[in-house]
Amino acid sequence: METKTKSVLQVMKALTWIVFIGLCIKVGAMLFSFFVSLFVNPEAAKDLYLGLNLSELFNFSKLHYVNMFILVIISPILKAYLFFLLIKVFSTINLKHPFSSAIRLLLSNISLVALSIGMSSVIAVSYYGWLYKKGMLLYSLPRHISGSSEFLFFAGIIFIISLIFKRGIEMQSENDLTV
Repeated sequence: METKTKSVLQVMKALTWIVFIGLCIKVGAMLFSFFVSLFVNPEAAKDLYLGLNLSELFNFSKLHYVNMFILVIISPILKAYLFFLLIKVFSTINLKHPFSSAIRLLLSNISLVALSIGMSSVIAVSYYGWLYKKGMLLYSLPRHISGSSEFLFFAGIIFIISLIFKRGIEMQSENDLTV
């Protein structure tokens, strides 16, 4: 049974590494195309990443363009950091004594990062709504800034799990003291 669990953890760790590397590439590509659009060729704003077209916003106001891009890029950066924390969880976890303060701290950090992703998405959607009222029709943007409710829910679940781990640590230390 233990070897099967270790195998599953190793597969999950490998998949997490793949997603982490993919998110890092996405962030790098978005930042590169953003800087090209600002300093080399404004035409690059037409396709920042996978069809993200902010050229109308670029022509309207560079300040709003930069602000919206920052709101768009925050989510993939935080998602990459979230997967980095997951890699640390898979590397740190001990199946014989799973309740450790290191894992609880990592779970708390994952909860905070997920909450930050959700809140940044809420802010980005609100900012887009304000720009939409000003006449900015950015059809490709909503799919890049959605997902706030999923990450807010995920943050709540992980926070509860971290509280369970806290209680598990207390019970484990009590058990170690009585033996």
